[in-house]
Amino acid sequence: MRHIHPYSCRGFSLVEMAIVLAIVGLLLGGLIPTLSAQMESQRINETRKQMDEIQQALIGYAIINGRLPCPADGTIPTIPGVANGAGEKKSTCTTGANGGVLPWVTLGISETDAWGRRFTYRVTPNFADATDGDGSSCTVTTGVSFQVCSEGNLYMWSDAAKTTSVASKIPVVVVSHGTDGLGAYTTDGQLIAGAAGDQGENAANNNNNDFVSHGVTSTFDDLIVWLSPNILLNRMVTAGKLP
Repeated sequence: MRHIHPYSCRGFSLVEMAIVLAIVGLLLGGLIPTLSAQMESQRINETRKQMDEIQQALIGYAIINGRLPCPADGTIPTIPGVANGAGEKKSTCTTGANGGVLPWVTLGISETDAWGRRFTYRVTPNFADATDGDGSSCTVTTGVSFQVCSEGNLYMWSDAAKTTSVASKIPVVVVSHGTDGLGAYTTDGQLIAGAAGDQGENAANNNNNDFVSHGVTSTFDDLIVWLSPNILLNRMVTAGKLP
């Protein structure tokens, strides 16, 4: 029989195990941030896709109903298992009641963005009321709350200081509050407080007509879309809803 030296079958020493664990730790330490960044990138892309669908849903709603939908009340919790529009069944959006969260049941879309938070939604009142026309000088089309000469009352800026105008006279704005969620309503009706500066302008409870849109920074990660009045009115004319 072959003689086996008593030390030839020994396992790893504690020092060797420590070295192996250290190497594994370094590999995992470098991998986790990469995976986290990939997941965030996926959420951003998913939310942007949702927001493209929201724009089309808003145009479709306007063509069918002759107006844009009123906001939902972000403070009302979602009832599990129940189609819950959070008080969005208003027929008229008056001043002071034209901001809230996206009326997801009315539009037939998802309630939340990829981070599980509601979209902030604000609409110009005369684009969402139940009155034909908007007091403008152009010909009024029956069954449509806004006309080809109508103008929105929402404004998009490069920063909270309003340094540069990005877009003006916008009918409707939709905001996802990004990774940190500051300024958004959750599905249980709670506002995530702490939005300040540029993000503060986009917060769901900031009831003015000014919004901010620019690239992601260390203090700004909101995603924003709006409907250009030219696109909305053009689609209404093409559909035969406006002359």
